[in-house]
Amino acid sequence: MLSTADWVLTIGFLLLIVGLDLGVAIWRRHKETSMLEASIWTGVYLSMALVFGALLPHWASSQGQKEFFAGWLTEYALSVDNIFVFIIILAALRIEKNKQQLVLLLGILLTIAIRGLLIPLGAALISKFSSIFFLFGAFLIYTAYKLAKESDAEEDEWKEGKVVKALKKRGVGTFAIALVSLGLTNLVFSLDSIPAIFGLTKDPYIVTTANVFALMGLRQLYFLLEGLLTRLVFLSKGLSIILGFIGIKMIFEALHGIDIDQVLGVHIPEISLEVSLGTIIGILIITTVASLTATRNDGSEIL
Repeated sequence: MLSTADWVLTIGFLLLIVGLDLGVAIWRRHKETSMLEASIWTGVYLSMALVFGALLPHWASSQGQKEFFAGWLTEYALSVDNIFVFIIILAALRIEKNKQQLVLLLGILLTIAIRGLLIPLGAALISKFSSIFFLFGAFLIYTAYKLAKESDAEEDEWKEGKVVKALKKRGVGTFAIALVSLGLTNLVFSLDSIPAIFGLTKDPYIVTTANVFALMGLRQLYFLLEGLLTRLVFLSKGLSIILGFIGIKMIFEALHGIDIDQVLGVHIPEISLEVSLGTIIGILIITTVASLTATRNDGSEIL
């Protein structure tokens, strides 16, 4: 059980990093981010997550460390998918390059706030209603199905919702509209990501840190991945498999929780965290390699 001091120190550290990122974004708000700068900062944030995970057993547990890496990888992969939607939205709204810095960071901060509200809610539901895992699992499987069915044309389009159209009619500026659009998109994506990580761990500390580390540095990752939008063609398919896998795992755990170990004479397997972590890593590697291989000769290479 983590102490209050562990929570305070962790939250203080995370707030310090987010504050630093906000300061840099404001300072450089009128400048474009180069690929080199984006690469360096992305590497810094990835390194911080890896170091945090490596040191986690010193104040948590080895089990918590495995849960953190599984949760962080899943949330990070889902966040990459979010970035591609951000790219489409900002391009559709014609947000200038030198203004994208601040829009992205404010959008990411809004995401952290949204998930900060949803994580305690999810934890409370799980603690009071263990059967909620059936609902979460079914929702993830449905989401996986919808994601797998998306065509390339659907993924490359963004349609204005009623809220955005109403704001335009009232003369609201594109900067504010972009923030609202990113906020609504983040809310939708959070409804997928929160059940997904609760399928890997029920520890609020791990859920919180994995989410924040997955979201930190997305501003820089946006500029790094902007040119890869046309190359990671199988990303949504890979994410659909991951969400479907976690959804099935949650339903299996829910069945074990009500002492159902067999269905029609077939034993329901218990999927270990090691298997989950290995599956997630394997799917992400296969998805990335297959995408880059499939698009290497189609003119979409990064120059």
